Amino acid sequence: KINRLIICMPPRSLKSIVASVAFPAFILGHDPTKRLITASYGADLAIKHASDFREIIRADWYRRAFPDMRISRIKDTEAEVVTTRHGYRLSTSIEGTLTGRGGDIIIIDDPLKPTDALSDSKRERVNSWFKNTVISRLDNKQTGAIVVVMQRLHMDDLVGALLRTSEEWTVLNLPAIAEEEERIPIGEDEYHVRRVGDLLHAEREPRA
Repeated sequence: KINRLIICMPPRSLKSIVASVAFPAFILGHDPTKRLITASYGADLAIKHASDFREIIRADWYRRAFPDMRISRIKDTEAEVVTTRHGYRLSTSIEGTLTGRGGDIIIIDDPLKPTDALSDSKRERVNSWFKNTVISRLDNKQTGAIVVVMQRLHMDDLVGALLRTSEEWTVLNLPAIAEEEERIPIGEDEYHVRRVGDLLHAEREPRA
């Protein structure tokens, strides 16, 4: 239902596990023909997420839950897993190439390192990469989906640039401490309510 989604969360809050690992496994479990591209700021991080993804889809519980989702013998590498139904999950980085590749869903996970946030040239490189490369990689620009998940680092980071130039994005903002009351949809007619001052995960990150 949403094909342009931004998720903002603080660091160490499992955003990569959710967006780059579990979500692709969930999508391909339900539809092994889907073509997914995931991108992070560095190749090492992208490969780490790909390894975690492969660990899930090879698990016995996953195979029982999604018996139609099987890895093809054609390709099962660090960067790419292809299904027997010709879907795939392809990992890349901001520096990587996507020439000749496309997808139904593109997931951009932490495209900018915190240490690069104060560099005008590095922020612009990420923003230009999105504008000049990412959009053109959707197989269908009308129905294809893009998910950007990251911690906010600067007013002109990728999220800032996207929100400043377009109104098509749906934003899920989950600060460590809620700044306003919000009803967050979690299903059909189901909501999670965050009140001002509520912590995102009090057991793990207490107010102190």
